[in-house]
Amino acid sequence: MTEPITPDEALVVTATFRPVEGARERVLAAMERVIPRVHEEAGCNLYAIQEAEDGTIIMIEHWDSAALLDEHGAGVPVAEFNAELEGLLASPVEVTRYTPIPIGGRKGVVLG
Repeated sequence: MTEPITPDEALVVTATFRPVEGARERVLAAMERVIPRVHEEAGCNLYAIQEAEDGTIIMIEHWDSAALLDEHGAGVPVAEFNAELEGLLASPVEVTRYTPIPIGGRKGVVLG
């Protein structure tokens, strides 16, 4: 059984975006504006997007700590990004925080 993540442990996060019909390019344009700003934030090691065949866009993130992730979530870039996404998504963004389970040596840890 894993212990709950503490504020000073690195963690992986995914954010799932489902653009409404015809909004993909506007969602990607908003992401293109916010990503460089987030890359400059303290504790951000990875903030990258991937797209599934069904058009779902996943943001994969790696942060030095939950505390720094919380600062990111409360920051101006995220607030402006959320405002840009208004009306462009079929459902709210789904954010999931993952607790690392370090099995498998160096290859068993994301950016460890």
